[in-house]
Amino acid sequence: MGSVMLPTLATKREIDTVIRDTLDKVLVIRFGRGSDPSCLHLDDILSRVCRDVSRFATIGLVDVDTEEVKVYVEYFDITLVPATVFFFNAHHMKMDSGTADHTKWIGSFHSKQDFIDVVEAIYRGAMKGKLIVTCPLPPERIPRFQLLFKDV
Repeated sequence: MGSVMLPTLATKREIDTVIRDTLDKVLVIRFGRGSDPSCLHLDDILSRVCRDVSRFATIGLVDVDTEEVKVYVEYFDITLVPATVFFFNAHHMKMDSGTADHTKWIGSFHSKQDFIDVVEAIYRGAMKGKLIVTCPLPPERIPRFQLLFKDV
């Protein structure tokens, strides 16, 4: 599939290193499974767009079933896949998309342009020192999920 071009992060150390070492770019980490149709759709979008966003973003894939990355899966409460998490200069970037969870994007994007718009909004916000940005997409293109929060 298209994910051949995208690096797969298989250990906590690899994830820690890429978060720490990606400077002045948005780091996009897709948590998911290579066998999941939604993940395959998102991976196709990510692989087709990685060259277009390479000036301001880096993309990595994480398999949620890999034992070595369970600490991140639990920390970000990855229960639905694909889930995409964003960082900038080692800071976790959040996005208000009108959903209950601002910490990650749950689901795939409708198109390459939707992904590019989101990453550009995060990059521009991060360059202004913001840790949370408003989603630039119209509500009908934002996936909706019923989230159940534990211990709330």
